[in-house]
Amino acid sequence: MDFQHIIEAVGRYMDFAGVAVMVIGAVISIPMALRGYQPRKRPAGSEKLTVYRSYRQLLGRSILLGLELLVAADIIRTVAVTPTYESVGVLAIIVLIRTFLSFSLELEITGRWPWQKEPSESSSERARADT
Repeated sequence: MDFQHIIEAVGRYMDFAGVAVMVIGAVISIPMALRGYQPRKRPAGSEKLTVYRSYRQLLGRSILLGLELLVAADIIRTVAVTPTYESVGVLAIIVLIRTFLSFSLELEITGRWPWQKEPSESSSERARADT
């Protein structure tokens, strides 16, 4: 078995791991949401999540992790095997789409963009005091 076959096998296993994370995450999220899962860090004064919102957040997190593994698999296969302009272009488009999906999911889950800081308790308390 030469290097290229090993890299292809690693890429396939990473693809499998990415899909498995999404499927297992979707299945495990159901009982967690039904049991009333609540994130540890909730903004001060926020209401508890409904079962639906809780499931969406848990599912979104598993999709995010799965997407990261799929991007890693694509990078491994494209960079390790002799890259061509076509394969690098396809990789760039795939990474761009998956990055957009990741940012969209992060916004949906946390309510802020990945580059935004978490609001501190003192700033949220000041905002409530001002109203």
